[in-house]
Amino acid sequence: MSKTIPIWTCVLNRSISNYLNKLHNDDGSLVDRDSDAGRNFVDWDSSLHLPLWVSETEKAAIEDRLEGWTKDLDASGADIAALASCLKKPLRPLWISQKTVIWINEVPDYDSWDFTPIILVSASSASGLTQHRTTSEFSWNYIPGAGDDEESWARGLSPNLFWNHAYDLISSGPDLCNQKVADIVEKDRVYRAQRGQNAPQITTKPSISESSSHLPSLDPLLHLDLSNLKISPSDKECGIFWLGSTNLALAASQVAEHASNIDCILNCDQRSISVCLPEAEAYLHLPIVGSKLDRFSLFNNLSSAVSFAKLNLTKGKKLLICCHDGEDISVCVCLAILISLFDYEGSFDGGKSFSDTCVTKCEIRRRLVYICKFAIKARPSRGNLKQVFSFLNSGKVA
Repeated sequence: MSKTIPIWTCVLNRSISNYLNKLHNDDGSLVDRDSDAGRNFVDWDSSLHLPLWVSETEKAAIEDRLEGWTKDLDASGADIAALASCLKKPLRPLWISQKTVIWINEVPDYDSWDFTPIILVSASSASGLTQHRTTSEFSWNYIPGAGDDEESWARGLSPNLFWNHAYDLISSGPDLCNQKVADIVEKDRVYRAQRGQNAPQITTKPSISESSSHLPSLDPLLHLDLSNLKISPSDKECGIFWLGSTNLALAASQVAEHASNIDCILNCDQRSISVCLPEAEAYLHLPIVGSKLDRFSLFNNLSSAVSFAKLNLTKGKKLLICCHDGEDISVCVCLAILISLFDYEGSFDGGKSFSDTCVTKCEIRRRLVYICKFAIKARPSRGNLKQVFSFLNSGKVA
């Protein structure tokens, strides 16, 4: 959160600023400088905002690379126009930790801010194993992995489970929160186990704060008003995401079991699923595991996946690619298929253009952006993306 997200917000701001500049230069009448859009165009902040503990030397090194990153974003095919149309103020990160003191009666009204805040909340505890680091002006406690490695603190609670039970979790208060999480996670585990899905037992280690005195109850004046909290309905079936006119779709495996209007299914989950398809050859099961468990599992199965896709797409069939959650492995398999069998414009050509293409990270990024436009839950891991890149440059593509 100290550098990565500030870099992202700065690059997005610069890309939006470039878009607004181009829009104004192409047709100045579209951006009236006396209007709100015109004032935003003139005052759009594209500078890098970092926390105080990042040194000036490191800040300068980051700033030297911002222009290159902005060009990469512009070349990726990301829909900057849509972002610029809905974002009225530039992005800026703000940091909040457990030690942050906020006087709620002194927080300025959001409309008075000249930026759109990105609130960065640290899940790190001030106690426990820390490393003391210093710069010329500041010192702080660094807790490795505490914020981004959810396995160490989330107690098995996934984002979907959290949002499905957000009201209950928040209203339970700090004293009952851990027990509430345990109940929710166990009920979900039993639900999945009864349906033959992957449902490992969750074990957690007691935190240091649990062995010490309990946290004090919240002051009644600080309790959140949750009466208007809107939680999206449970996405029991997270949905099928069709990728434009490619005849390719992505979904979680439990959704694929009940999918209709599908000609063939490529299942990348560890477990097989029961499907109703016109012919047995329309279903292929490739039990692929994540890169943390096997660094070559995806790589070793991509050749079979691409061959299966080519056989069916050539016949004009609709192909559904699924995995456990529909967010990682299936996305990477789809990415390999798109680059191997579709041309630069996204039309199926059976791999003719691929033989003349040198696959670069920029091209992989561009195709991934295309997938994410449709599969909004896609979040492929770096380890799996590396396997896709290695496969596409290995000469093993049929």
